[in-house]
Amino acid sequence: MKITKRTVSSKFGEITLYKIENSSGASVELSSLGAGITSVMVPDKFGEIGEVCLGYADPSDYMADGPCMGKIPGRYANRIQKGHLEVDGKTYQLAINNGPNALHGGPTGFQNRLWDSELIPNGVRFSYESKDGEENYPGNLKVKAEYTWSEDNVLRLILIADTDAPTVVNLTNHAYFNLEGADSGSVLKHKLKINSSKYLPTDSTQIPTGELADVKGTPMDFTDFKEIGIDINKDFEPLRIGKGYDHCWAIDGWSKNSGVKESVMLAAPSSGRVLTVSSTQPGVQIYTGNWLAGSPKNKAGREYNDYDGVAIEMQGFPDAPNKSSFPSQLLRPEEEYREEINFAFTVE
Repeated sequence: MKITKRTVSSKFGEITLYKIENSSGASVELSSLGAGITSVMVPDKFGEIGEVCLGYADPSDYMADGPCMGKIPGRYANRIQKGHLEVDGKTYQLAINNGPNALHGGPTGFQNRLWDSELIPNGVRFSYESKDGEENYPGNLKVKAEYTWSEDNVLRLILIADTDAPTVVNLTNHAYFNLEGADSGSVLKHKLKINSSKYLPTDSTQIPTGELADVKGTPMDFTDFKEIGIDINKDFEPLRIGKGYDHCWAIDGWSKNSGVKESVMLAAPSSGRVLTVSSTQPGVQIYTGNWLAGSPKNKAGREYNDYDGVAIEMQGFPDAPNKSSFPSQLLRPEEEYREEINFAFTVE
């Protein structure tokens, strides 16, 4: 495995980028800004290697961008209702940065920090220490994001955290994919399959109601491969709320000790590329890039349009700290948070 390192100066500090390339020429690029994925170059069915991960031309443009492109949000990915957090009977008020709610850990979060980095076999380990009280979360939290790249084009991400006081943690990666090519336009012709028979309905501010609803007979049904865009404009309240898909699905058969489960498959009809996402996490937020317009310029020199990519965010459930029926995201000092996400790229 060939790993090359470069640095880019920015007004907020030096950004370190790592390119990991296997013997076939397929590669990923990772950034210390938000411990992010900035590039995934993999072959199509004709053997042509191309970019499938949306990204910006300027590595510094990932700072404080609206789409959270490719980065690791935290301390709590997704939404917490009204920023209300209670841990062991003590209440904490988080910043409100998404309508009336808290999103992705706050205005800065983990995604807009420069992480420390070091090489590991076939990959990179990023580290960040979130101080007690940062973004009003309790506890000093030490976080690691370990990426490795394989000869068979699997990007593996292991997320690890420990704390010195009870807190909540929900970590994921927010990369956007377009398997026809990152600058090919809409992703709505891609076919999607989710290993889930239930999704999380939300209120008008996209906070889960606490129930799990059957997908059968609704536009939320991706139990078999279906074009992403075929139902996206249906007269269906969840789709109106999000201007498309921006919802969490509960992975069928998940339990705390069920290990890595195949969760989502994404397939592109023209290129023949297939992405299989497996994880230890209980849910997946599918976001169809409904608000990508206005983002920084990409590597082709243009802004992305809405629906140019899809984010597959394996994670704990949104607002789980306020929903006792959801899998707990509470982390105590004697415990270790450890979750795994695998992105496997193949062709058919």
